[in-house]
Amino acid sequence: MRDGQVRCAVVTGGAAGIGRAYAARLATDGHRVVVADVADASETCALIRERGGEVLAVRCDVASHESVADLRRAVEAEYGRCDVLVSNAGIYPYAMFEDTSWEQWRRIMSVNLDALFHLCRAFLPGMREAGWGRIIATASNTFHSGLAGLTPYVASKGGVIGFVRSLADEVGESGITINAIAPSLTRTPGTTGGQQEEWFGHVAETQAIKRTQLPADLAGALSFLASDDAAFITGQTLVVDGGSVRG
Repeated sequence: MRDGQVRCAVVTGGAAGIGRAYAARLATDGHRVVVADVADASETCALIRERGGEVLAVRCDVASHESVADLRRAVEAEYGRCDVLVSNAGIYPYAMFEDTSWEQWRRIMSVNLDALFHLCRAFLPGMREAGWGRIIATASNTFHSGLAGLTPYVASKGGVIGFVRSLADEVGESGITINAIAPSLTRTPGTTGGQQEEWFGHVAETQAIKRTQLPADLAGALSFLASDDAAFITGQTLVVDGGSVRG
């Protein structure tokens, strides 16, 4: 609750996969949820409503400053402000570096990193005014080891981690925390099939918990970082990957 009212959580990339698990968990925790995605989010909305939650779907291209501004206006019109911002939308096309064009590089950076800039610029003022806010971004455990064929992706997620560390210093006095969650390869509609399918067994063998990661494995960490219990945690990256990366 904030000011005696239910808090509002905005989740980008919430139409499926990790974002859907995040949106559903935040709704279960009692938040009003705004699912922002370029894709149809009707299945996520139906899931939340079936469980008695309140949800609004907004079409949004997080790489576009104008589209994010439209998202902010929709959130403010419906719920007043965003209390919990989850920057989760991302892309991860596989290509060796020398086969990657500048246009492909910029597309990955615009969705995975620039979007965090646009979203924070849009929603931070309302959080500052309220004196409370939670920002959680999706990073990746690949930042710690690198991965051939995903250099732009890994670079973008490294940027997310750096962004989180630095912005924490600027917003902490306003009662706002910003953290990241770094998963391993997670089984979602976007990672099922094709070359990535071959990776699940290999990745599981690098983990202490030797099974494939699922979106539900990340929801608890998100719930905690969005809560009042995490009020003294900021600028951190929580690696949730079954023990593949340690330390």
